[in-house]
Amino acid sequence: MSIQEFKPVKEGKVREVYDAGDSMIIVATDRISAFDVILKNVITKKGAILTQMSKFWFDFTKDIVPNHMLSVDVKDMPEFFQTDRFDGNSMKCQKLEMLPIECIVRGYITGSGWESYKENGTVCGIKLPEGLKESDKLPEPIYTPTTKADLGLHDEHITFEESVEILEKIYPGKGEKYAAAIKDCTIALYKKCAEYALSKGIIIADTKFEFGLDPEGNVVIGDEMLTPDSSRFWPLEGYESGKSQPSFDKQFVRDWLKANPDNDYLLPEEVVKKTVDKYEEAFELLTGKKFA
Repeated sequence: MSIQEFKPVKEGKVREVYDAGDSMIIVATDRISAFDVILKNVITKKGAILTQMSKFWFDFTKDIVPNHMLSVDVKDMPEFFQTDRFDGNSMKCQKLEMLPIECIVRGYITGSGWESYKENGTVCGIKLPEGLKESDKLPEPIYTPTTKADLGLHDEHITFEESVEILEKIYPGKGEKYAAAIKDCTIALYKKCAEYALSKGIIIADTKFEFGLDPEGNVVIGDEMLTPDSSRFWPLEGYESGKSQPSFDKQFVRDWLKANPDNDYLLPEEVVKKTVDKYEEAFELLTGKKFA
């Protein structure tokens, strides 16, 4: 009997999503993107590291909000996925109706937030105290949601009130309820995970979460969670505000591309290796396990 073949129903810059009938299979590939462009290199093991790191965080935070993870064992997936190509980098997930909001939380001032603060003392319209320095820890984490743009387009910052309006159009009478729920979950998740990461020597400067609704209308966290692709991870050792920080995430790739504008989106092998090493180091520090 031939094995049923599956085709992705959705492809992002890094992930491929397959419809498995009663569930979804989300595959994190070894592709890497920067500045909304998929680079020509593949980063070996990257997809497996992202999947296993998301699994760690989903398990760690299930007391705060349910998540969509069902299994990361290919034996629990259709036979098509029971090959080396999918082993380790695939997650069987509950089907959700995803909400069109990217839930961004910032615990430190850096990146575009720092640039905005220097101009007018705000980040995404939120007024912050005077006198902050680059990479300073904020008095309290701030919630700065964005729209979810299609591939190749940029997300746009929105206010909490605008997120209510967007959700109200889709779910009349429930927009404020869902907007408040995902904001509260975002802050609670960040606080718990940032405190844990700090105890392991990693500062989570900022991150993003995505949420959906299960068939009963409950808010569930989906997509990926607290990976180097969706977060800024800084080493605690050597941290000093007033300057940019070294990182465990793909900022290293972005910096190389900016310093080498004629790159044709192709990284040299030493940059690829250092990127893999950074991802692997972050995984091992956070989980306490050697990446196999």
